[in-house]
Amino acid sequence: MVIGRFEELPPYAFPRLRALLDATKPGAEPVNMSIGEPQHRVPEFVLKVLHEERAGYAKYPPMGGTADLLQAITDWLTRRYDLAADFLDPARHILPLNGTREGLFNAGLVVTPPEKAGAQPAVLIPNPFYQCYAGAAVTAGAEPVFLPTPRDNNFLPDFGGLPADLLARTACVYLCSPANPQGTVAEVDYWDALLALADTHNFVVLADECYAEIYTEKPPPGALSAAARRGTPKNLLVFHSLSKRSNLPGLRSGFVAGDPDLIAQYKHFRNYGGAASPLPVQAAAAAAWRDEAHVEENRRLYREKFDLAQNVLGNRFGFYRPAGGFYLWLDVGDGEAAAEKLWREAGIRVLPGLYLGRDDPETGAAGNPGHAFIRIALVNDLDSTAMALERINTCL
Repeated sequence: MVIGRFEELPPYAFPRLRALLDATKPGAEPVNMSIGEPQHRVPEFVLKVLHEERAGYAKYPPMGGTADLLQAITDWLTRRYDLAADFLDPARHILPLNGTREGLFNAGLVVTPPEKAGAQPAVLIPNPFYQCYAGAAVTAGAEPVFLPTPRDNNFLPDFGGLPADLLARTACVYLCSPANPQGTVAEVDYWDALLALADTHNFVVLADECYAEIYTEKPPPGALSAAARRGTPKNLLVFHSLSKRSNLPGLRSGFVAGDPDLIAQYKHFRNYGGAASPLPVQAAAAAAWRDEAHVEENRRLYREKFDLAQNVLGNRFGFYRPAGGFYLWLDVGDGEAAAEKLWREAGIRVLPGLYLGRDDPETGAAGNPGHAFIRIALVNDLDSTAMALERINTCL
């Protein structure tokens, strides 16, 4: 039985991919490039801290995080985004989470009221998008509104061009920068304009910045950079994780930071249905946020793979080198057909962009902005990536 509003949710991307490919034998030794699961080495010092602090598994951890973890996160944000030393208070502006997916999903429930401006609230979502955004909107009883992200606007939505009545009933906006899947970055002025709209229309900006530390040139600015310019993180929650930054997807450790009133509301919500991160995990996370050497090494490995991709694919499939993240977003005409062909003939598993976008109500899948694309995650080692890219180039 499917309950009520959950019928509005499309099938999740990876079950759709399994349905497309799993009955077909791969045409060569398989290489999985469909999922953004980092494969680089886990930092040894993190494993050491987990072992040294293992006695902490015998204790209930604090929901709001240990003082050491809160301070480590605050110090990192202050360094990374060049914030004033007193801009963030660890006790008021930071809340640890079990990774960003839990955090982003639950944030939609925390900040969405039953009604706004006398109507059903709206949640604004870029199209294509990380699927949990839509799940949160529907679960909260809101209308998910999918916004186009054209290439000529840096794959970003034009929030300023939206109707006033839609903005009036908007509860929150999800925005990922660097973007998943396109890898483009929102600059400080863009964040500033969005926060100004949030102030005017009283909605919350949910900034998904889990790819912020994977880049090939300059560090992507964040929403907190714009908040600092404005002097307050009002109406803003930003989300970061150690999964991509520190190559620790299995640690399930991230945080939300921003508006202290919203953080207090979020903490209250988690006291009922959240699960606190174990004490050894919090200690390991604090150590990871304090160390930059392993992050730079991680970036170096991704730079090598982007160099390789540029050499192999640079004049084909609308290739561009993204400003951040670790995905290629390639225009192959029909992403679903290309994904099936790559698996059947070359053993390469990629994700059709169709599965990350929302179909147009009038034109269906043909109007889905991801229809022509495939998303390729450059998460494997250099040799496997080189072999896979050559297979992709030959096959397509």
